[in-house]
Amino acid sequence: MSAPRLEINLAKIYHNAHELITRLAHIGISVTGVTKATVGSMEIAATLLQAGVCDLGDSRIQNIKAMRLTGKDSLAQDAQMTLIRSPMLSEVEQVVMYADVSCNTEIEVIKKLSHAAREQCRVHQILLMVELGDLREGILPEDLIAIAGEVLTLPNILLKGIGTNLACRSGVSPDATNMAELSRLADRIESTLDVTMETVSGGNSANLLWALGGDSTDTGRVNNLRLGEAILLGRETLNRLPISGLHTDAVTVTAEVIESKLKPSRPRGDIAQTAFDEAVSVVDRGTVSQAILAIGRQDIDPSGLTAPGGKNIRGASSDHLIVETDKNDLSVGDEVTFQLNYSALLRAMTSPFVSKTYVYREETGELPNRLIS
Repeated sequence: MSAPRLEINLAKIYHNAHELITRLAHIGISVTGVTKATVGSMEIAATLLQAGVCDLGDSRIQNIKAMRLTGKDSLAQDAQMTLIRSPMLSEVEQVVMYADVSCNTEIEVIKKLSHAAREQCRVHQILLMVELGDLREGILPEDLIAIAGEVLTLPNILLKGIGTNLACRSGVSPDATNMAELSRLADRIESTLDVTMETVSGGNSANLLWALGGDSTDTGRVNNLRLGEAILLGRETLNRLPISGLHTDAVTVTAEVIESKLKPSRPRGDIAQTAFDEAVSVVDRGTVSQAILAIGRQDIDPSGLTAPGGKNIRGASSDHLIVETDKNDLSVGDEVTFQLNYSALLRAMTSPFVSKTYVYREETGELPNRLIS
């Protein structure tokens, strides 16, 4: 197989998705399967749908369009699609054409979506995103009623519900307080404007500690979460701790050794910044066993890789990854497989230089029959 490559175990992704969907269903919460880190991979999208997600969410309309146009036999062609980033004015026609729902914060954009929907004889659904403290996208709570009221006057637009996003920009944790506020806002819209909030989307994988925190958790009106990282990597995203019962190695990255030598650990000469504006901390560890792998910052986030035992990542340039080994056990042509975090996964999936290999079976057993088709 070619290297570098992502090895994507669809059986493990299916397991993770199905487990989370099942656990959340017990407390009345559905799951939107987020495909943005996978660049709209049809293999992963189909796996999420077969595991039971209620819809697919992506931040790029290009990915949604690609999933729509993969062929008439594709599961994704008929699936509900949600654009989870606020639409650009320049793309509203495509948003209406390919996405059923979009998350929005600007009335100017929603008016343009209304116009595009009328032109295309479609009804486009809207989730109004609310600012609850993380200071990324969102309408201020005090402005929500007025904006929701204006949305209700627009033709070919359906106000599907509200949502929020936490823990992405400022690391604000979803908790009982901000989730209760979201529920109260949904109630207030309904009582003030005489409309039903079908969806109250509480957030992303960061919400799992709140949602699954125990029998005493009151989820209020929240009935949807948008999950990507927790499904793909089996971890909650506040502390990056493994989620019990989930696979944390559903996706790995493998790179090939292109040089292996004994070298001094201390550089020679005057030390300035590296190619990526970093200062090097020089520690003399004597002579070390160093391998260079053919993968770099253009392909992955090196800080997001976890090396196998006995190997340590010492640095990276645009297309080289430097690894030291406890033993001189790597030769040119050998491959090394790393676990990766969300940042490394996102960059590797986006890189055209990293091939994607899909595995359809776990080490013990096969996929359910419904996933093989």
